[in-house]
Amino acid sequence: MPVELSNPPDAVEGQRPPLVVDGELRCALTGVPVSPDEAYWAPPLITTRQLIETVLRTLITAPGSLGQVLLGELPNVPYAPTAREQLAARRTVEQLKLLGLILLLGALMVVPIILLSS
Repeated sequence: MPVELSNPPDAVEGQRPPLVVDGELRCALTGVPVSPDEAYWAPPLITTRQLIETVLRTLITAPGSLGQVLLGELPNVPYAPTAREQLAARRTVEQLKLLGLILLLGALMVVPIILLSS
């Protein structure tokens, strides 16, 4: 049975046509087989480590494409309906790790300035 990897039918004109995939679908998080009718389609889970590695690799190899890497739209992948809560929890954890890292880097830049100015 073909599966569409696209936006709903009310998609804006000018977008690319739906991509049809033949074959077995597996949940991107758990790996269990999923039928196309019950699959939950969402962007892939990107860990903080993967994000940092990709940004650093892109800065070293092709800094001009950093905007495309960070802002480009990712294709949706299938998830099992039972993995939806697990996916939400994992996304929340990854967002908190990234926020903590950003706050740590901000503190490492601000604290020396405050110490030097006093």
